[in-house]
Amino acid sequence: MAVTSLGLLILAVSCEKGIDPVTESADLSGELTQAKTLKTGMTYTLSGGLHVKAGGVLTIEPGVIIVAKDDDIVDYILVEQDGKISAQGTAQKPIVMTSEKKEAGAWGGVHICGRAPINVTGTQSKSEIGDALYGGNDPAHNSGTLSYIRVEYTGYAFSEEKEANGFTFYGVGNGTVVDHLQSYKGSDDGFEWFGGTVNVKYLVATDNSDDSFDWTEGWTGKGQFMVAVQGAESTIGYECDCLIEADNNSKDFSAAPVSFPVLANLTLVGNGSTLNKRGVRLRAGTHIKLYNTIICGKPNSLTTETTETESSLTDGVSLLDHISLSGTISSSEGLYSEALFTAVPGNGIHQDLSFMNGYVGTVAEGKDMNPVDPFFMATDYTGAVPSANDWTQGWCK
Repeated sequence: MAVTSLGLLILAVSCEKGIDPVTESADLSGELTQAKTLKTGMTYTLSGGLHVKAGGVLTIEPGVIIVAKDDDIVDYILVEQDGKISAQGTAQKPIVMTSEKKEAGAWGGVHICGRAPINVTGTQSKSEIGDALYGGNDPAHNSGTLSYIRVEYTGYAFSEEKEANGFTFYGVGNGTVVDHLQSYKGSDDGFEWFGGTVNVKYLVATDNSDDSFDWTEGWTGKGQFMVAVQGAESTIGYECDCLIEADNNSKDFSAAPVSFPVLANLTLVGNGSTLNKRGVRLRAGTHIKLYNTIICGKPNSLTTETTETESSLTDGVSLLDHISLSGTISSSEGLYSEALFTAVPGNGIHQDLSFMNGYVGTVAEGKDMNPVDPFFMATDYTGAVPSANDWTQGWCK
């Protein structure tokens, strides 16, 4: 009698306060227009596209696992312009987005659309996946936070022209926080930027069959501590293209804003391919400031193309500073050269470079970027991962 009365009292209080029972669904799909939290300790399945719409907020707690189903539906996560994501894992409990089918190209990855500037006609465009608008006039636009996340087996091919990357940033603004992300065994690019101003730190692209890092349409963000590793075809079962493929705009090399990222402390390790020989490919008018970077494992470590890109290097607008190449330089226009490259103190070609675990290790000396811009952490070495501080441990695969 006493127990029954207590139960009735609790029920009465719950109803009085308007507290409704909550059922946690482990299935993700469709449109999200309100707040939803994916909880630590849960595994969720993704079937089809999950669109975070205007007013929607997708929160993902540490340790959450999302599994894309092996079905005939294209699975992906897309955050639209006025939606937000707060996905914050930890080194001990990373957020893992994987698939039932454990092979490259199984699902569509993560796509973020912001309101930062891009250089296509009309200031806005539509995402390759999901046809969502992106671009605008807000460099500081905030799409949320992505931290300690590993995506696996992305790169689903929608068509010959549209394949899904691991992480794709469409006009994402620098109010968005992006750090500690890994794209593992994707069949397209690991990371791609379509314009925008977003800054990034601690990115790892592992065995992505197209480019490890790719930008176009006027990306002007900053990045530090970026790793690309490509396994041998005999090991991973497919070829890999460039470590970096960088464009401004393929239809208008001078389109503004011009792609002009500032990047420091990269380790880019190719797979020795004789078919896809290019390591870092700068083309289509892109500008760049690149510091403290190791590029190896490709016969043509650095290739430059188009008059606009090469002129930016010869005129001093773009800069390559403390760059160590295992190979050499190839210039399609003949404006840039090995002599200009090696004239910069700290640059070197045909360097003997070796690593622990494929990418751990640095070259002595480097430019300290912190006094130049507080976004950058102080370093005195070239490369991304010091042997005394392997920041990939625990959360990377």
